[in-house]
Amino acid sequence: MLKRIISKILRTPPFPKLLIRSILKLHGFCYAVAGGMAVQLEGGVHPKHRIMRYKEWFLDNINKDDVVLDVGCNTGMMPKVMSQKAAFVYGIEIDPKRIAEAKTKRQKDNIEFICADATAYDYTKCRPISCVTLSNVLEHIEHRFDFLKKLIKQVPWQDEANKKRLIRVPMIDRDWITVYKKELGIDYRLDSTHYTEYTYAQFEQELKDAGVQVLFHLVRFGEIYAVCKAN
Repeated sequence: MLKRIISKILRTPPFPKLLIRSILKLHGFCYAVAGGMAVQLEGGVHPKHRIMRYKEWFLDNINKDDVVLDVGCNTGMMPKVMSQKAAFVYGIEIDPKRIAEAKTKRQKDNIEFICADATAYDYTKCRPISCVTLSNVLEHIEHRFDFLKKLIKQVPWQDEANKKRLIRVPMIDRDWITVYKKELGIDYRLDSTHYTEYTYAQFEQELKDAGVQVLFHLVRFGEIYAVCKAN
């Protein structure tokens, strides 16, 4: 009863106008806090890994003879998963602490971890690559067009006719409240380091402009999963 009374009061003018911005900011704060608490309850691993099963999607879309370049590998979970199937995996990450953890916990004979800025690294040092993976990475890059073109031109590809990319990015239209926050000028991003969050049309056009074709895509948990080919 008390809950209904409070809800009715808050929906009565002028409360919505006075409180909406604060409520929406609180929504974002609670999302972040809930994520942190969930990590603690799950023993230090975010439950999104087992719920979203995105690593399994990447694994399903690589082949046993692939040499993979995983951009933004963080602490090496993606390279470790893909190394179960791929012939070889490079994992590049700018944060030296994360690379140190990757080398300590997830190093294998068919993985090489590189501590470097992925937007500036000289990829000609790598062996021929057959697949580039970007799992929740592209949205963290400011000059994405230049970076996408760099990957096409500088990466030593095994097959110039088959420059495969597997990309996962967050969608801004994952929920009405996200778009509404943006309309009101409130931070709507899942992460404060995101330069963008996508609609599918924006994502497809951005890749097309950089010379990358989306061959197949699906949407899960408000994210785009795309199998792509660079021209």
